[in-house]
Amino acid sequence: MISEIEYKNRRDNLAKKLKSHCVGIVFSATHKTRSNDTEYPYRQNSNFYYLTGFKEANSCLMFVKKKSKVKTVLFVEKKDETKELWSGKRLGEVEAKKRFLVDEVYIVDEFEKKFKSSLEKKQTLYFDFELDYSKVKTLKRYSKNLTTHKNIALLIQEMRLIKSDAEIKLIKKAINITKNAHHKVIKFKKKDKKEYELQAILEHTFKTNGAYSDAYTSIVACGNSANTLHYIDNDKNLVDGELILIDAGCEYEYYASDITRTIPVNGTFSEPQRELYNMLLDVQLQIIKMIKPHAKRSELQKKSEELLCDGMIKLGILKGKRKKLIKKNEHKKYYPHGIGHWMGLDVHDEAPYKDKKAKEIPFIPGMILTIEPAIYCDKNDKTIPKKYRGIGIRIEDDILVTKNGYENLSCEIVKSIEEVEKLYSS
Repeated sequence: MISEIEYKNRRDNLAKKLKSHCVGIVFSATHKTRSNDTEYPYRQNSNFYYLTGFKEANSCLMFVKKKSKVKTVLFVEKKDETKELWSGKRLGEVEAKKRFLVDEVYIVDEFEKKFKSSLEKKQTLYFDFELDYSKVKTLKRYSKNLTTHKNIALLIQEMRLIKSDAEIKLIKKAINITKNAHHKVIKFKKKDKKEYELQAILEHTFKTNGAYSDAYTSIVACGNSANTLHYIDNDKNLVDGELILIDAGCEYEYYASDITRTIPVNGTFSEPQRELYNMLLDVQLQIIKMIKPHAKRSELQKKSEELLCDGMIKLGILKGKRKKLIKKNEHKKYYPHGIGHWMGLDVHDEAPYKDKKAKEIPFIPGMILTIEPAIYCDKNDKTIPKKYRGIGIRIEDDILVTKNGYENLSCEIVKSIEEVEKLYSS
């Protein structure tokens, strides 16, 4: 768990980044309507949670900065027995004052009055430019005389790039739960089953191991369905002799995992599947070895495209010289996405890839990113050898940048052909 001291340190670090004579606002997430009077499960705004660790809706954190002195103010919903009967207990103003290391706590009903008074003699208002219009309208109504509006989300996202020891521990826990889920699916006898039955195993394992939810909608794609990158129907039959691409990870205490494995329905890879899989796995292992401080994601991307292009030429999927094929983006037909992304509080962590001067940010110890090369061979693509048509493979791991290189946080999740086949038959 992350301590209240760490949350306070984050707020203090953010406050230092704010200009003098300003007010900064960070809102909680709101409930989202699913249909009529029912709602989707609530999930706190990641930036608000990063600064507070508070999971309740209808809350707000405010920074009031004069010269170098900063006051932090938290707004929470008031205690209300009738509403709590229907929607659950609230922390309330009194308990919030005891728990949070902020200067002041008020009920959210007082927000507009306190916000208005805090703007006196201020020059800048910081808020998230992606806020819904109703909140932006309120903020701008009271701050129309200020000279500058700035996006506070960009400052928080920059802070989220480097994970603390406590954050890394939570991500490791999420990955360990996800490991158990993937291993159960690999061992499961899949003959005459449906994709959604594997999804049920994954998500049941998440929840029974303390992970409240998945980090994203699970992808369970058998056969040619794997060639749809964001396939989430998960309603097809598991066909003997085909591969299943499974992209699934849980969220533990708001921190994500993101793992993809591609496994055979019957527990044994065919020869064409082995050829494609081993080629892709070799690429992934080579790219992971490149990760170290000062290396750049673009370098990994370039190398992955070169290696995959070489592999596809060798297998007869592409024909010609690598340099010309890449120049014409011929390889993109089979590998259209990036090599990976930041991961943390969000599975695609909302953190920058470039600095304020638009220069790429090099790797720094504490960053976590995914590495996920892939190859997608659609069954209707008559330009490639018939034996590869209908096969889609992606292999994805979660990597921590360390002082001396990297740590593969998901290395215990089996992925070699020998490991997968052995686990299935165990």
